[in-house]
Amino acid sequence: MRADAFLAAADSLPLADLDALVGAGGLVVVAPHPDDESLGCGGLIAAARAAGRDVRLVVVSDGCGSHTHSALYPPEKLRTLREAETLRAVAVLGMEPGHVTFLRLPDAHVPSGGPQAEAAAQAVARAAAACAAGAVFVTWRHDPHCDHKAAAAIVGLARRHMPGVRIYEYPVWGWTLPPETEVGPPPQGLRLDVSPYRAVKAKAVAAHESQVSDLIADDPTGFRLEPAMIERLCGPSERFVAVAE
Repeated sequence: MRADAFLAAADSLPLADLDALVGAGGLVVVAPHPDDESLGCGGLIAAARAAGRDVRLVVVSDGCGSHTHSALYPPEKLRTLREAETLRAVAVLGMEPGHVTFLRLPDAHVPSGGPQAEAAAQAVARAAAACAAGAVFVTWRHDPHCDHKAAAAIVGLARRHMPGVRIYEYPVWGWTLPPETEVGPPPQGLRLDVSPYRAVKAKAVAAHESQVSDLIADDPTGFRLEPAMIERLCGPSERFVAVAE
């Protein structure tokens, strides 16, 4: 199926509530970079916390690839900043800081296999066990970013350690794919109505100041989220593509 048709179909997946999406228990969100959790799953996290569900977040990369030419924010300082932004963002969504794990793998070089990927998979499995997860959410395997693909692969490695746990993928960068890109069969899965949480999701996204503003002003090549992308991802529903066992 073409990417444009796949994503249009994802926009029309059936709406469901948390019980239908997650089943019993908590949930784990796996984010390749600090900010992916808010962009792709901010409404889900807020809804789950409002319902009293346990939520864990695993952030895979250190986020140091967003501003590689900044003298004011060299890698270690940038990592510290992005982790602090993440903690502020998830606090807005109702999460506790102790429920966030930063794996600090190298941004743009997250491995899909090998010892580091296996260790990351074990971290995801531990997070799932800690919250008795009914589901794990990770970025779409066809997102056109190497770390997003790697994060999906890591969750694939973790699956054998999480029997019975549902796996879903959420697109973040998928809409930037060439529309004719082949991405496999039509999507199966569900959408979650997050309209009651759009304001808190937008606030969580805005907490990632280094990614949405001119906070880091000395790197003209630095990354910045486009308003159109934020608007697309902060709509009234979030899309979750089910990964078959």
